[in-house]
Amino acid sequence: MLWIKAFHIIAVVTWFSGLFYLPRLFVYHAMSEDQLSKDRFIIMERKLFWAITTPSAIVAVLLGGWLLYDNASYFMAWWWMQVKLVLVALLVAYHWSCWRFMKTLRENRNIRSHIFFRFFNEMPVFLLVGIVVLIVVKPTL
Repeated sequence: MLWIKAFHIIAVVTWFSGLFYLPRLFVYHAMSEDQLSKDRFIIMERKLFWAITTPSAIVAVLLGGWLLYDNASYFMAWWWMQVKLVLVALLVAYHWSCWRFMKTLRENRNIRSHIFFRFFNEMPVFLLVGIVVLIVVKPTL
């Protein structure tokens, strides 16, 4: 199980790295005025999302599910695990919203400013802090 946990952590780190960088690309994409720059960001966003971020998310969720399933009676008895799973669900929703923004930017239908994407870029930090604190500290009420 330690191997599964190690690869789960690696996948989570890789997933978050994609979720931290992709919205930063959205900032620059939203600021772009020339087509060459927009085309470059479309390629960068697509490669980051489909080649790194999404596969990492799938591996992280599958391995996390395996770890949870292997000891479900213990983990699900604790409130912190249930809250952590809600935060993971919010992270999946954030990932999905990145896909939607990537699509609207690619189709040149973006209505969001670079300032919006700067704030949007910070959201996974809060999820990361909550998830790590809950899983490491395992706070009691």
